[in-house]
Amino acid sequence: MKEVIVSVYLQAEPVAAPKPADEGRHIFADTSDDELLGYGVPAEWLNDVKKATANTLLALVDHVPGEAAEALLELATGGKPRVIPPPIVVANPFDHPDAQRRFRVMASVEELERALNFPWEKWTIFLHPEQRQWVQRDYTGPARVSGSAGTGKTIVALHRAAHLARTHPDARVLLTTFSDALANALQTKLNRLLGKEPRLAERMDVHSINAIGLRLYRGRVGQATFASREMIRQLVKEAASSVSGHKFGLHFLLTEWEEVVDAWQLENWEGYRDVVRLGRKTRLPEAQRAVLWSIFESVRVELSTPETRCIGGPE
Repeated sequence: MKEVIVSVYLQAEPVAAPKPADEGRHIFADTSDDELLGYGVPAEWLNDVKKATANTLLALVDHVPGEAAEALLELATGGKPRVIPPPIVVANPFDHPDAQRRFRVMASVEELERALNFPWEKWTIFLHPEQRQWVQRDYTGPARVSGSAGTGKTIVALHRAAHLARTHPDARVLLTTFSDALANALQTKLNRLLGKEPRLAERMDVHSINAIGLRLYRGRVGQATFASREMIRQLVKEAASSVSGHKFGLHFLLTEWEEVVDAWQLENWEGYRDVVRLGRKTRLPEAQRAVLWSIFESVRVELSTPETRCIGGPE
């Protein structure tokens, strides 16, 4: 007799891709209220912060004060934020540590004259030496630079864009902001910054987020038609009147559409049912959300009909 070996191949059961263990974990659930308050989190935001997950953290920090946002991001990444000390009372406001970081007291009239005579065009693109580290640092991923108004975030962005263009000679650099007016202002400052480097400026684009989105849409899909704010208002009003048994006002419905449904591009009931309504102080149980979605679904249908065929956000 001759032994014959037969190979048998078994088909494994399909295995779903593992879900990150901490994706749905409440990051700050074990952080005490007193500790969060010490980081500058407003008391009315404690509940939202305690419910924050890895998916909602970045949206959350856009709604809390800058100091609290920085602390939450550091805490979420394993760091130990600095607790905001009690207010310091000083006789001279310019002796306060916060003032020392933002102002410089001129030692003499001559020093003040030199500063006043310095060309204004140069001041508008001046990068403070302490900010250079944020411009030239090598990051391993996306970076967030936060600060109050007037601390130089825009100037850092300008110099960072120029730095990237210099260090990556084969790349194009896109600098964006949230409005066309600010994009034009950034372009003017960038022209001043790169006045002696015209070839560098040729590889840099400055546009608003909306303009970039519209350009991509037209290039990949076609001509875009936007629903005006008045059109959205009329559609919401008509849809609300066709649904009986609710007491939601038009103002609430419009802001819920703009800040939740349209902002998150929600397309179905499941998405609206489960979305975290950050910044919306009115709590909505599932039954009320179901009524609201019946209104918003009607609006979405009207926006997608051949007669309108609009992109949901107002122009």
